[in-house]
Amino acid sequence: MTASAHDIAAEIRRRLPGVGKKKLHKLLYYAHGHHLADLGTPLFSENVRAWRMGPVVGSLWQEEDRGEPAPEPHELGEAELNSIGYTISRYGNLTGNDLERFSHTEEPWIVSRRSYAEGGSDRISNDLIRDFFRRIDEDDDEAGAPREVIRDWLSATRPSANPPLGTPTSREALVARLSVA
Repeated sequence: MTASAHDIAAEIRRRLPGVGKKKLHKLLYYAHGHHLADLGTPLFSENVRAWRMGPVVGSLWQEEDRGEPAPEPHELGEAELNSIGYTISRYGNLTGNDLERFSHTEEPWIVSRRSYAEGGSDRISNDLIRDFFRRIDEDDDEAGAPREVIRDWLSATRPSANPPLGTPTSREALVARLSVA
């Protein structure tokens, strides 16, 4: 049985106490994407939506906003826990805003937002997510520079009195530079 987004969110919250709502939903999306790419099956049964702020599990967001109780929890298996752990190790040090910026440069969100603007659904299909994450996982393997390297760049960026021309001097400048690359 496929877990629910509630189950995955509860585990992310357990591992990252105090995680913000935006960051939580981006981590759900990234965990779901890597799980789909690696195992070919959804991490959770709910749909991911292309909201203005990026990918969001809309039903979970709305249920929590209304204060609805979570469904009966299900125990997560090794595969689900591994996908969550991988996602947190890869993206966990980034902020919700960093993750939003990244997601806005990625095909699943871009294609789904375009479809929504043209009168279609804002649902991001699992096929689109899976195919995109398979490509980025292959690119990581070939390039040897996965997103944790970007995280290290972001955390190492320090303002300097006289930085060389074109050198990012803040996290925002580095993210902006990466977004146009």
